[in-house]
Amino acid sequence: MDDVIIYTQNDCPPCTFVKNYLTEHNVEYEERNISNNQYRLEMMDYDAFSTPFILLKGKPMYQVDLDEINSILKIDN
Repeated sequence: MDDVIIYTQNDCPPCTFVKNYLTEHNVEYEERNISNNQYRLEMMDYDAFSTPFILLKGKPMYQVDLDEINSILKIDN
């Protein structure tokens, strides 16, 4: 299982922010754009209805929490 999976959609500034943040900190992630119906349904299985929705080492994150991301992924700022 991937450590970081981000469900995104087009024209989503918070999605872009999270992707850029992870890239700047050399964190690999898998992006799943919900324009793909399969990914949209996967996200909804978690009762998530907005993006970005993040699976962080299998733990659902419904809103961007940089402190938690940093803690779980051991990112030092």
